[in-house]
Amino acid sequence: MGKVTGRRAEPGGGIVLRPRRVVWMAVFVAVVLLAVFVTVGVLLRTSDTGVIFHVSDQVAMIGVGVVLAAASLVFALPRARADADGIEVRNVLTTKYFSWNEVLSVSFPDGASFARLELPDFEYHSVLAVQAVDRERAVEAVRALRKLHRQARGE
Repeated sequence: MGKVTGRRAEPGGGIVLRPRRVVWMAVFVAVVLLAVFVTVGVLLRTSDTGVIFHVSDQVAMIGVGVVLAAASLVFALPRARADADGIEVRNVLTTKYFSWNEVLSVSFPDGASFARLELPDFEYHSVLAVQAVDRERAVEAVRALRKLHRQARGE
């Protein structure tokens, strides 16, 4: 199998998958938000609008920028760790582990934004670490996950 860029080998033959383009976008948005709020905060007292702004207002404006920038970086968190035993999926705010025995298949349906783990009873769990916007990286990641899944199930 070809090398999956952004896939890191783990001890024991496992892999770590992370999205690439979404991380770049989240960092870009965070930097822009922070720059805008810092600029507005600094210029708040120098503009003549008829309203009196204090240093506390400037600090609050910059604080809002920091909070919004940090919130946008949450979208850089998705990760999947897979090995011969199973897969740990960390999406935006939650982490869940599935043994390969629980997973029916790894799929990437047409038109979907993310790969997903097909589970019993018509359920599935999205794998935000493997995203369609990463194109070839996503294809290679799904192939690697499917290979681990087949090996674990003895297929």
